[in-house]
This record gives sequence, C-alpha cells and structure tokens, in this order.
Amino acid sequence: MPVAKLGTVVLDCPDPEALARFYAELLGGEPTTEEGWVDLAGHEGTPLAFQAAPEFVPPKWPSPDGSQQFHLDLTVEDLDVAEERVIALGAKPLEATDRERSFRVYADPAGHPFCLCAG
Repeated sequence: MPVAKLGTVVLDCPDPEALARFYAELLGGEPTTEEGWVDLAGHEGTPLAFQAAPEFVPPKWPSPDGSQQFHLDLTVEDLDVAEERVIALGAKPLEATDRERSFRVYADPAGHPFCLCAG
C-alpha cells in the first residue's frame, strides 16, 4: 500500500500569475490567486500550482554541471501544431530540431523545461 498519492505539482517562479496563465493556455483551466500562490483549476490531469520565488534561478538544459530539477512531459496529437502554439505563448525551444524524434524540449516563460511528446 502506498504511503501517499500525488496531490499537486508546484512550480517555483518569479511571477506565479503570468506562469499560471501560460499553463492555462497550454493545458486549459483557470488560474486562481491567493497571496503569492496560484492554483490552476479545471484542467485534465494532475493539479498544478505556482508559487513566488523571488530569487528563482531557472534550470539549464542540458547541463552536465547541474540538474534540470524536473520537467513535465505533455502529450500532444501533432508536434508541429503544438510547437507553433507553445512558442506563440512564450515558450522557448531548447532541443527541438530533430524532427524524427517523438518529443521536443522547450522552456516555459520562467525557464522550466517541458517536453511535447507525440501521443
């Protein structure tokens, strides 16, 4: 029997409201704000939340000298269409030139890496 179940994935960032809006456009849902903390409610999947971290330093991708901390794998029907949309929302390509692979790596506006995965 497990000890716990995953409740929420929380991302540290300098601007929780802005990052929540990015993920609301990407995943659906509506951000709800409460003093430096924003929940993204109403989307399918694991709950996401965003908390203020004024001294936030984004992970580097790839980095032989440090950890990427974690990343989100987001399943999409069409990689090209999804890529166009996430870039329009403010994502930056990190590793997206190999069009033969089943995934591409991007950074959200705060610098967290995430993958678009063909599904």
